[in-house]
Amino acid sequence: MKKVPARKPAIGIADELREEYQFDYSKGKPNRFASRVDQARFVVALDPDVSEVFTTPEAVNKALRALIEAMPTTARG
Repeated sequence: MKKVPARKPAIGIADELREEYQFDYSKGKPNRFASRVDQARFVVALDPDVSEVFTTPEAVNKALRALIEAMPTTARG
């Protein structure tokens, strides 16, 4: 087998993106799905043991609302 000489990296090119990776932001379009997102809601990831108890969003909201009601009024600020 013949030994293939190692390629030397081109000087200065390693720190720059290749032409095909340059993104022209002026051609970007707005997210067409953004209007479908309810801005008043957000997703929270539950740990597996918690998600076994609270299997629906309604169950989670009911428990959190009960907790809020049980909290002292000065802490609700």
